[in-house]
Amino acid sequence: MKSHEVEYRITGGDLQVVEVELDPGETVIAEAGAMCWMDGDIEFAARMGDGSAADGGFFGKLLGAGKRLVTGESLFMTHFTNQGQAKASVAFAGQVPGHVVPVDLAEIGGELICQRDAFLCAARGTRIDVAFSKRLGAGFFGGEGFVLQRLRGDGLAFVHAGGAVVRKELQGGTLRVDTGCLVAFTPGVSYDIGLSGGLKSMMFGGEGAFLAALSGHGTVFLQSMPFNRLADRITALIPEKK
Repeated sequence: MKSHEVEYRITGGDLQVVEVELDPGETVIAEAGAMCWMDGDIEFAARMGDGSAADGGFFGKLLGAGKRLVTGESLFMTHFTNQGQAKASVAFAGQVPGHVVPVDLAEIGGELICQRDAFLCAARGTRIDVAFSKRLGAGFFGGEGFVLQRLRGDGLAFVHAGGAVVRKELQGGTLRVDTGCLVAFTPGVSYDIGLSGGLKSMMFGGEGAFLAALSGHGTVFLQSMPFNRLADRITALIPEKK
């Protein structure tokens, strides 16, 4: 299914929101709870599946929804449709302070692999599926790196990055990253998990025992403030009850 051609505007500095403008009849899909506000002509409905295959049937939608449960996301996705006669807008934001990254899937080869919490919203026609790490070791030791989401299509998709977002271009080299700092990467980039260093460094270095290794040719999106790191810091500052 060809994706709907939506327009957008990103507002804010460190607490960004993306406002998606829809022509009459156009739809944008989003994770549950991501919507901030919308015009009166926008109607929304929770549905199983992303709507990329209108003729997929009930069992096809059920299978796709079941895969989403593996990522820890809601069984349903929310579809926002402009039912009016003029342009109308709906706005979305992430759950933590950060930036919204717009990605034109047609320009990057039609596919984007992202962390399970990174996807925010996309034009209808975008297929959202599960992409597992290639090696089982990544599942045991990679933390967030075990289950990844694959976005496929030819339209706009939006992902959310905590803190500052950094874009790295790989030209055949390797980039080693804390698994929580990885947001997304494009086709041509391979993903693996490796030891962060020697035994002493792993136990006392404070960087964790394992790092993600990204190599090949393509684009990697990184974030400076993963939610788990922020949550751990806040938890450590909460006084213990006596």
